[in-house]
Amino acid sequence: MERETMDVSLENYTGYLSDDCLLSIFNRLESELDRIAFGLTCRNWLKVRNIGRKSLTFHCSFNPKIDKEHAKCIPKLLARSPCLSRISLAGLTELPDSALNALKMSGSSMRSLSLYCCSGITDDGLAQVAVGCPNLVVVELQSCFNITDDGLESLSKGCHALKSLNLGSCTGITDRGVSAIFSNCLNICTLIITGCRRLSGVGFRGCPCTLHYLEAESCMLSPDGLLDVVSGGGLEYLNLHKLGSSTGLDGLGGLAFARSLRILNLRMCRYLTDDSVMTIASGCPFLEEWNLAVCHGVHLPGWSAIRLYCNKLRVLHVNRCRNICDQSLVALGNGCPHLEVLHINSCVKITNNGLALFTISRPQVNIRVDEVMSIGPSIENLFRMQ
Repeated sequence: MERETMDVSLENYTGYLSDDCLLSIFNRLESELDRIAFGLTCRNWLKVRNIGRKSLTFHCSFNPKIDKEHAKCIPKLLARSPCLSRISLAGLTELPDSALNALKMSGSSMRSLSLYCCSGITDDGLAQVAVGCPNLVVVELQSCFNITDDGLESLSKGCHALKSLNLGSCTGITDRGVSAIFSNCLNICTLIITGCRRLSGVGFRGCPCTLHYLEAESCMLSPDGLLDVVSGGGLEYLNLHKLGSSTGLDGLGGLAFARSLRILNLRMCRYLTDDSVMTIASGCPFLEEWNLAVCHGVHLPGWSAIRLYCNKLRVLHVNRCRNICDQSLVALGNGCPHLEVLHINSCVKITNNGLALFTISRPQVNIRVDEVMSIGPSIENLFRMQ
């Protein structure tokens, strides 16, 4: 009897708490389990929890049936959570365009949206995003195969505050779509176009100086396109790993105009020549890390240019370079005063004697035999809201 009286008293007491008071309490809960328990208390507390929810994340189950059921729930969940600032729907391949219409419930509060691998989304869905969420700063569209230039134009015209955009493996886009992004989103600083093989690079012409980070792995950028890529002058990180060439010629010398570059990944750029290495080394004085692994076209003149000009270089990758030799190591050992790490293995022209002489002359340099595929800042951190 006493227990029942206590429960009734507690219920009456909590009934006097305003929604603003309950929301203040909810916002002070640090544990996700506590937040879930809060919402399960009663309908009113569930409503307050939905209002207080700032982030919504769905995890891919890799089960098409389950993902299809999740996709059906999205509109209702979005409608119940009007103050979301971040939504991740990554992996929901069955998500239709119509589900995104409910994003307008969050409207101006929405800052980050991930549609990673949402292959069912088309330009129509992206147009709804642009209208409903004008203040988006971070958008991930990787592997959204049905997105075209029209969708990017809609997004850019509706979301002028965009800073980070992931278009990796969006095989339907061309330079026209990229140009629209730069024309309308003047604060863009991070862009990923990995695997977008229909881009030549000319869409970067006139890109803003705010563009600091560019991932263009496995692309087919032309020599003129590469000049446009660096035309903004603000690039600090550039990944051209496995860059293809439609002409079979080396056009990488134009990167010398990217004078702010600090990290450059040219791993497996097989068309790279000594001339381009010399031009880049002399034109990019702030380079701190340079990946030249599996670049067989670099010979002694190229390595000597790195020794001469790369005075700020801290990390150099030369794994599996066929044409780096003992004399090249001697050259590097006589320069690059700030070199801290040298990644080197499977270089057939390097002898044990040459490596020993380098170690003796530069004992402070850490010789590592591992081959690093990815360098620079974490993509996850770049696309995480602060």
